[in-house]
Amino acid sequence: MSFRASVNGTGPGTAHGQPPGRVPMSAIIADDESLAREELRFLLDEIGDVEVVGTASNGLEALELIERLDPALAFLDIQMPGLDGLGVVRRLRENQIDPPHIIFSTAFDQFAVEAFKLEAMDYLLKPVDRDRLAATLARARRAVADRITEPVTDRMMEPVAVQALRPVFTKLLVRSGSRNLVIAPEELVYATIANGVITLVATNVEGQSNFRTIEELQAALDPDMFWRAHRSYLVNVNRIREVVPWFKSTYQLKMDDKKISEIPVSRLQSRKLREMLNL
Repeated sequence: MSFRASVNGTGPGTAHGQPPGRVPMSAIIADDESLAREELRFLLDEIGDVEVVGTASNGLEALELIERLDPALAFLDIQMPGLDGLGVVRRLRENQIDPPHIIFSTAFDQFAVEAFKLEAMDYLLKPVDRDRLAATLARARRAVADRITEPVTDRMMEPVAVQALRPVFTKLLVRSGSRNLVIAPEELVYATIANGVITLVATNVEGQSNFRTIEELQAALDPDMFWRAHRSYLVNVNRIREVVPWFKSTYQLKMDDKKISEIPVSRLQSRKLREMLNL
């Protein structure tokens, strides 16, 4: 269930010709020039296919917004203080965070080759042409739709015998200081990843996992028990204590650990949460 898209159809992107029943894609804009941010936001609002959920004036702010808001798209200027747009993508990958679809928007054309090496969706030169932007957004919507449906289709097309061979771990290793502790999966309250390190939080212990990615950990656990609430969080649905409404129709989960940790739910997964709990 680790898919990315906007679920809130009430934002500014719905104001101009948005087809009925189609929600806008969520996006962040990062540019050190406020006028450039405002101009791009105006064009996106005019086209009506995107909801801008956050803006940043430098790469470090963009990195924080991407990790926190889980947008479908990220419009990044190339040259920004602190961390440039190319550096944002590299840092996400170093931290083993799946980047959103990246669209660079810059006044400089010499970085285009490097941008596409980083698998950018597009490279728009300023001033941004409205028709070119509209074409890019149409391509982005197809890519977002493919990302949402493809994993489900792949799983459904697997033979039953192949699905039965998926490893489901009956025990998990938790490294706490110099100790290697073993817990049952149902004791795990949630797992989170930061800077490439997975932390496991169980009912009575907290420590690091020997899994390299959240995806690997999720594949080893019961899919009926563990849910990817956010790109950086995997939660035990049986250990959710409270669902708390958050901003822009999203939620936070209060978990049943000693700290009563608060876990963010991404925008798409907030929609799934409403469906699961009939909110």
